[in-house]
Amino acid sequence: MVFNVFKFLFGFTLAIAILIGGGVATGIYFMNQSSRIPPKPIYPNDDPKLREQLAKTPLPKQTKLSDNSSNKNSEDKSEVKVTPTPTPTPTPISTEKPENEKKPLPPGAYQARVTWNQGLRLRSEPKADSQAVGGVGFNQKVIVIEESDDKTWQKVRLEDGSQEGWVKSRNTQKLDEQDEQTNEDNSQPNPR
Repeated sequence: MVFNVFKFLFGFTLAIAILIGGGVATGIYFMNQSSRIPPKPIYPNDDPKLREQLAKTPLPKQTKLSDNSSNKNSEDKSEVKVTPTPTPTPTPISTEKPENEKKPLPPGAYQARVTWNQGLRLRSEPKADSQAVGGVGFNQKVIVIEESDDKTWQKVRLEDGSQEGWVKSRNTQKLDEQDEQTNEDNSQPNPR
């Protein structure tokens, strides 16, 4: 009789252990499945083979619809033509400014060259925390239009006239006419 009670308790404990183990294994399986990243969907424009196949597939040109429900002898058959929508062609926009649109220089303006080796940011106002509106590279020619009252900022215009903004003083160097001539002579190829 003791042996039967032992068998019953052992069987009951084993059954509970199997149920708990199966539940834990099932839970781990579903947790792993839900934490797995799904595969990336492939759209027609992602797959080159599918893109070629779609390009080769002709669009339906004409579809005929007929009304068979009321009168079979009637010759009223409506046709619907399906035409492909034309794709718009981009129009190039010219960003070049004509030479005659250059702004005239105010009195006292002069040409200068950027001496700060990392280039300069053009600011909308003569303040360090004002918005940056562009930039100018090292050794690039600019036109100094005006200076701030405290002489710490200069308003410059790019040589091509495309941008204007404020830069810190002492980051540009005024060009002499002799420097400009030398630079122009160096930029032209030698006629040897």
